[in-house]
Amino acid sequence: MKRYHKTRLAIAAGAALTAAPAFAQSSVTLYGIVDDSIVYQSSQTTLGSTSGGRSNVKLASGIWAGSRFGLKGAEDLGGGNKAIFQLESGFNVNNGQQQFANAMFGRQAWVGMTNPAYGTLTAGRQYTSYYTLLSPYSPTNWLTGFFGAHPGDLDELDTIYRANNSIVYTTPKLYGFTASGSYSFAGVPGSVYQGSTWSAALQYAQGPVGVAVGFTRINNSTNGGGVYGADSTTTSGGQSGVSAVTNGYQGAQAQQRFAVGAGYTFNSAWDVSFTYSNVQYIPGINSKFTDTAIFNTAGAVLHWKATPVWDLAGGYSYTRATKANGITSEASYHQFNLSQYYSLSKRTGLYALEAYQRANGNTLGSPTFTPAGPVNRQISATATIGDGFQTAPSSSRSQFAAGVGIIHRF
Repeated sequence: MKRYHKTRLAIAAGAALTAAPAFAQSSVTLYGIVDDSIVYQSSQTTLGSTSGGRSNVKLASGIWAGSRFGLKGAEDLGGGNKAIFQLESGFNVNNGQQQFANAMFGRQAWVGMTNPAYGTLTAGRQYTSYYTLLSPYSPTNWLTGFFGAHPGDLDELDTIYRANNSIVYTTPKLYGFTASGSYSFAGVPGSVYQGSTWSAALQYAQGPVGVAVGFTRINNSTNGGGVYGADSTTTSGGQSGVSAVTNGYQGAQAQQRFAVGAGYTFNSAWDVSFTYSNVQYIPGINSKFTDTAIFNTAGAVLHWKATPVWDLAGGYSYTRATKANGITSEASYHQFNLSQYYSLSKRTGLYALEAYQRANGNTLGSPTFTPAGPVNRQISATATIGDGFQTAPSSSRSQFAAGVGIIHRF
């Protein structure tokens, strides 16, 4: 009888253990980048100025890749489902300041769910579908955003455009195709349109070939355009992407971008990428310009992995505006870039960058205040390399810049 009771207890204990819920596996990763460099530029003036430029030598943080730290994690919920999140903060390594004032995780802050069969859905401050699927073919991958983004990052192919209050859905990869769509809610009472951002993109990547197409629209939360509204979802404490290229078109009712990117890998040493974009700044009744400003940009980058430790790249882009707002000699921008990267280890590297830009034609400058109200005046187009010189453009039509730096990833 005692042996019988012991057997029953053993069976019951085994059944209880079998029925106990399995604890889901989870992981959290702390990661980051520390990047610093010395930069020279041939001419520096304030945004909107066409005089007074001086050469400058300075320390600059986050040239090859933005200095940052972050947390990302996943929890296995079973059935292929995972809960995921990412929090990412940018900083200036030279003074310790946050990249975005009053936004600790201003680079990224989102949470969501993913399943290999159904795709990924995330919510928070994040990149648009347009950027995410086009980014593999962006010139910034080897030329950097600071030096190599197309003039003023006009076509949003670098990371400076992040959207608040965003819902993003991305499909699983099927026969090489991936699709994605995003919508950002501004929360303006009485309107789901004002201040919103939305985008859609499609990518094909299979073997050595890749191509993507994307569209995005950014709406000013100020009805009718004018002063960029604080509720606008794509903002970094103000209107993103303001440069000498677009300075006269601030206060647009909306911005639209259509882009195509493609890449081809010849072998382990050589690959090439191409991009084309059409960007429109659309005025409202309160904007200080009257005609839609349209910019077309085409560019190419050739990357050569010369040895296991050396990566070299060169690129060229051409941007041209259309004739509008009384401008008969439209602005154009030629940009040439070179980069050299030497791997000291998998985590640490040394790099050098060189860039030259030549601007031609005329554009609209900052508004001039007259008795009849503010009006935009025509000025000579001035050079503004990449997106790192947006607040420090050249005072003339030409600009040369070079930099050397070190980057460490952890």
